[in-house]
Parts: sequence; C-alpha cells; structure tokens
Amino acid sequence: MTFLLIGGTGFIGRAVTQRLVDAGHAVTVFHRGETSPSRPNAVTSRHGDRNDPEVLRDALDAAAPDAVLDVIPYTEAQAKALTRLCADRTDRLVALSSGDVYRQYDGLRGASDHEPDPIPLSEDAPLRTSRYPHRGAGTDFAYAHDYDKTLVEEQVRTGDVPATILRLPKVYGPHDSQHHVGGALARLRKAGDALVLSEAEAQWRWSRGYVTNVAAAIVAALTDPVAARRTYNVGEPDALPQATWLRRVAEVAGLDTTIRTGPKDEQSDAPPLHWAYDMALDTRRIRTELKFAEEISHQQALVRTVLWEREE
Repeated sequence: MTFLLIGGTGFIGRAVTQRLVDAGHAVTVFHRGETSPSRPNAVTSRHGDRNDPEVLRDALDAAAPDAVLDVIPYTEAQAKALTRLCADRTDRLVALSSGDVYRQYDGLRGASDHEPDPIPLSEDAPLRTSRYPHRGAGTDFAYAHDYDKTLVEEQVRTGDVPATILRLPKVYGPHDSQHHVGGALARLRKAGDALVLSEAEAQWRWSRGYVTNVAAAIVAALTDPVAARRTYNVGEPDALPQATWLRRVAEVAGLDTTIRTGPKDEQSDAPPLHWAYDMALDTRRIRTELKFAEEISHQQALVRTVLWEREE
C-alpha cells in the first residue's frame, strides 16, 4: 500500500514510518523540513507548510496514497482543509486525536466541576463542550490559541473520505520531547529519600502507551479496512495509579525513593490538577475489532525509556 504521512518526522511519526517501511509499504512524509531524523532510504520526503492548501494538494497528488495519516491535526481549519483536499485523492484518512477530547479533561484542569465520569472512559464517554483548552494558558506551543481536537474530530468525521480517529494516551519512549518519563525521574530525584503524595494523586490514573506499541496501533488502523469510520482509544490495557507508575519508574531507574501518601505539609510538589478526574481510557474496542495487542511489555518499555532519558 501507499501512504502519505503529514508531520511524520517527530516522536510518533518516525515510529510509524519505520513500521510501515518494514512491512513493505511505500511511504511519503510531508513536513516542513525543520527536522531531519534518520529514516529509511525508501521514504520519500516532501517539504512544505501544511497550512498552504496548494502545497498540501500537490503533495497528495504526487503521493497518490491509498491512505493518509495526519499525525499533527491541531486545529479545526487544518482538519477542514485536509478533508476537503482528500476527497477523490485517497480512500482513507486516519487522524491522531487525544484523550483531552473527553469532558473528564475539563474537570482535571479545573475548567468544570461536573461529577467525574465513570472510568475507564469508552469512546462513547461524554466529550468536552468547552473549546480551545490551551487558549490563554501560557502554553509554549505554536497552535495553542486554536488547538482543539474535538473540533478536529468533528471535521474529520463529517468529511467525504472514510476516516478513522485515534485518541492517544500519554505516549512515552525514546525521543519523547515532552519527557514524560524524564519528568517522573526528575521529580523522584528531587524528592530524595521519600516522595509524598496526596491520597487523591496517589490513586489518580492517566492512560499511557509506549511509542512502539502506539505506532503498531496506528498502523493497524491504517491498513485494516475494518477501521474505516471508527473511533478508537489507544493505550496500555491498564491505566496505572500515579503511585504505582512512579514506583515502577523508580525501580527501573534503580532509585531508592520511597513513595507514600501523607498530610499536606509533607507532600512533595505536584502539578496543579484536580485528581478526582481520572483519564483512564477503555481500549477494548481496538483490541477486539483490529486484534491489536502490545508487542513490547510495560517493563521493557520502561527500561528502554529510562536508558534513553539517561543518555539525554
């Protein structure tokens, strides 16, 4: 098969690209040319701004893809332009979304005081009715003002090309620019002998996924026609409580930090989140319909990630 990846040079995109090439597929990566990670010689690279419809149209025409993967659909305008251009140019569109589309995310960040939704959150769980979650939040991100995956999903879902939406978890692994595991390591090292959590934070859950496993899920959705017009949560089968996650990171890193709960005056610094709102995703649909299963165990994933973080 032939694929066009929009934004395929970053953390997740390069893992997907490698997997597609290894499987014998023809891959064109459309990106701005600002990053040049090593990638297979078989990959065709096209440079351009995805916000320029003529340049994006030319990339689509040149690649003539069986399916398009949009790794970086951040805004409603981007999704609207892409779905319009994909009409008559490809048979399938797969768009990467996020668990932040769920109403639960508003509760987590203090933008809503609704009762927490039951977990794990299925693909049919209530979505945010608020818009632009990063607007005015001081986020260092080029599209912070207009970022909204709920609007992206609406545009992709109503387009003429059969689309698949993948709601990703916190993705970790080598080359993670957000350093999800690195941040945990830094917090553990700062805490020293003991990291003290509130009871609420200790029990809080957010689904995670190792980048190689997440890439495998994305490729499954790209190559299986069953995925057309479907929405899937992606992530590890069990969303670990925060305390358990931190203990596992500490164990793999060989740190002697004890993790326990305690009174407020003993608690270590924590992100300003509302811990009653878990972000645990129900991933049974993709496992059942696409027969997806992780290839890399959780233990192996943490070992590889900690080694990379240390090298960094």
